[in-house]
Amino acid sequence: MDVRLPTSAHRVRASRARRWGSFPTTADVGVWATGGNSAELLEALGLGLFALMTDLRKVRPKEERAVSASGADPTELVVSFLTELLLLEQTDGFLAREIRVRPIGDPPTALVASVSGERFDPARHSSRTEVKAVTFHDLVFDPASGRARVIVDI
Repeated sequence: MDVRLPTSAHRVRASRARRWGSFPTTADVGVWATGGNSAELLEALGLGLFALMTDLRKVRPKEERAVSASGADPTELVVSFLTELLLLEQTDGFLAREIRVRPIGDPPTALVASVSGERFDPARHSSRTEVKAVTFHDLVFDPASGRARVIVDI
């Protein structure tokens, strides 16, 4: 399956607009992201993950959570980080509105992040897609090109 990611011409506009989106796969769904560096890619992937689950426009940055993740390489780091974010939603009902990532290492194999958001409120937040897990299948994390994508189990 060939999923095209935004080209460099699209990245210029993406800096002023949303830096993530989703795409269908055979049985699951994918999240794509653009960014100028590892931190921006990770932040955009995280917000894209939460955008699958709810309407981010209705989430307020009322609380802040600290998240850390590590992996043997950048690919494992992406899966570890997104899994930690998914656990926030699954265990605490926490929805992210803003994510700030500080990667550690070059290439990054660890990170610390600040995640701002609030707990799910059924009166204000919609439930979209239930994400079960983050996968390694066809994962792309390429800060040099400013592109990333990950497929999640739904």
